Amino acid sequence: KKARNKDRQKERQTERKTDRKKDRQKERQTERKTDRKKDRQKDRKTDRKTDRKKDRQKEHGSRLQLQKDGQTERRTDRKTDRQKDGQTERRTDRKTDRQKDGQTERRTDRKTDRQKEQK
Repeated sequence: KKARNKDRQKERQTERKTDRKKDRQKERQTERKTDRKKDRQKDRKTDRKTDRKKDRQKEHGSRLQLQKDGQTERRTDRKTDRQKDGQTERRTDRKTDRQKDGQTERRTDRKTDRQKEQK
C-alpha cells in the first residue's frame, strides 16, 4: 500500500513539474511573440516617421530652390536695371558733353566775330 502511495505521489510530482515546465515554455513563447509584435510596430512607426521627414526635407528643398530661383531672378533684374541706368547715364553725359561743346563753340565763334568787328 505504501509503495502505491509513493508511486502516486511521484507521479503527481512529475506531473506538476511537467505542467510548470510547459507553463514556463508557453509564457516565454507568448513573451517572444509580443516582443516581435512590438518590434514590428516600432519599425513601422519609425518608417513612417522617416518617410514624413524625407517628405518635409524634399518639400523644403524645392521651396529653397524656388526661393533661390526668385533671388537670382531679382538679382539679374537689378543687374539689368543698373546696366540700363549706367547706359542712360552715359548717354546723358555724352549729350551734355555735345551740348557744352556746341555752346563753347558758339561762344568762341561770337568772340572771334566781335574781335573781327573791332578790328
